[in-house]
Amino acid sequence: MRAHRAPPPLADGRAGRHHGRMRAIWKGAITFGLVNVPVKVYSATEDHDVPLHQVHDKDGGRIRYRRVCEIDGEVVPYEHIDKAYDDGERTVVLTSEDFSALPAERSREIEVVEFVPSEQIDPLLLDRSYYLEPDSKSNKAYVLMRRTLEETDRTAIVKFALRQRTRLAAMRVRDDVLVLQTLLWADEVREAAFPSLDDEAKVTDKELAMSAQLVASFEADFTPEEYEDDYQAQLRQLIEAKLEQGDALDTAETFGEQPEEGEGAEVIDLMEALRKSVASSKSSRTSGSGSSGGSTAKGGSGRKAASSSGKSSSGSRAKSTGTKDEGSKPAAKKTSSRSSSSKEKTTSKTTARTTRKKASA
Repeated sequence: MRAHRAPPPLADGRAGRHHGRMRAIWKGAITFGLVNVPVKVYSATEDHDVPLHQVHDKDGGRIRYRRVCEIDGEVVPYEHIDKAYDDGERTVVLTSEDFSALPAERSREIEVVEFVPSEQIDPLLLDRSYYLEPDSKSNKAYVLMRRTLEETDRTAIVKFALRQRTRLAAMRVRDDVLVLQTLLWADEVREAAFPSLDDEAKVTDKELAMSAQLVASFEADFTPEEYEDDYQAQLRQLIEAKLEQGDALDTAETFGEQPEEGEGAEVIDLMEALRKSVASSKSSRTSGSGSSGGSTAKGGSGRKAASSSGKSSSGSRAKSTGTKDEGSKPAAKKTSSRSSSSKEKTTSKTTARTTRKKASA
């Protein structure tokens, strides 16, 4: 007898991943001169992708990977796996005890190296983000560090060791919480050297002005909560449809008929393309301004419908983003000539089997 195992919920709040208490991944102390600020470190981000695993297309059997020793052919448990370096002639085996003996690995300090103007940090260098929570009976030293960064509008550059790596990081404030953003080392960033840019094409003043006009028609205040991961939303829709319909699934019916999109042709008349884009944007703005009491319709692929409660209050303050606040300005109209669509181009009819697992009767 075959049966389906109940799938995990696919709603946005699936499996409670965004709820409950976060677990600290590391403990240490921020050191600033003679000031010591004990903290706990938490991952600030998480993956929202639908969890998938590999199966055999013939029978749906799950694919398993084993760690097999190439000498004796035995499966090796994690606790018996070491690391090694091979220079081409010799191999050096490094045990967990070897790694633990490194002075940097033993350090529990987040050392403040310097305070720099926030705008000097190139976003290209930013890697992973972590929250810092005070880890002492009194949070006074923590608050002092936070207030200092806010008042000086500076970002602290720090060094610390985490997971067998020395990390360089920027420490700043976001929503009254100290945040570490690890930075790539300078030699980890590739140089952008493209021969196609050696001979720069000439841009006329009219083209530049028209392009600026097009930019103005798209001006908006960035609100991350307004955007949605189209691919993951469509993947959940596909899974739910396949669980319900099985072999009878028709993707064209599920997602709607989508026209085939050919390769983008090279723009010959740039000025004409700009004119049409501006006109289309104005038309979209005019047609959208009549809805919901005069508010501008928010178009664009991947955008969520505007919430009736307004913008979320979880956005960071100007200083915490690393840029100076130049004064508040009214929110620009958000317009787009792009048709809003959360549907993937899928026209072929799929008859793929839903994976069934054997269950005892």
